Amino acid sequence: MLDLNHEYTISEVSEITGYAPHVLRYYEKEFEIDVPRNNSNHRYFTYKEIELIQYIKTLQEKGFTNKQIKLIIQSPEVIMSNQEEAGIVSTSDNMYFDTYQLAKEISMTLEEEFFEKLFSHINEGSEKNIKVIEELKDEVAMLRNELNSKERDVLICENAKLKMQVKEKDFENIELKNKLKEIEEKQIGFFKRMFMKK
Repeated sequence: MLDLNHEYTISEVSEITGYAPHVLRYYEKEFEIDVPRNNSNHRYFTYKEIELIQYIKTLQEKGFTNKQIKLIIQSPEVIMSNQEEAGIVSTSDNMYFDTYQLAKEISMTLEEEFFEKLFSHINEGSEKNIKVIEELKDEVAMLRNELNSKERDVLICENAKLKMQVKEKDFENIELKNKLKEIEEKQIGFFKRMFMKK
């Protein structure tokens, strides 16, 4: 609860509102908030400025832009003949819009329109969504086929490599057999010569 007679420092207001001090200084200019200053020219905030900042925060949370909030805060006083009309508050002889009530009504209207458009878009888009899903299915099938094709190509290449290696080993085998045969023939020839000499 705010003390009506207390002068709050910018760091205290920062804790109360949740806005950093540099944001509060920015909002002072942005929303033309008349923040009082003491004899040392330091800012101090009263409950009025804090309530205004909290009101700005409420409007931001409802989705209003700073420009819209500025218009709501600075809305001029309007003289009205019907005092019982919604959103109007009487002070002395003048009438003016209760900006909080006005903002609430605008927010409710925007919310209703948003959801109506959203549901309409979802319903209209169901055929589009089905089409997109079908396209995605086709693309997945195409990618799967491409992957299978690549795997098959890899297997064929590996198979060809293995066949080449088998042929190389066959040639090596034949060469080794021929060398072995030559060695055996040389040995037989050597033994024959030895025995023939005797």
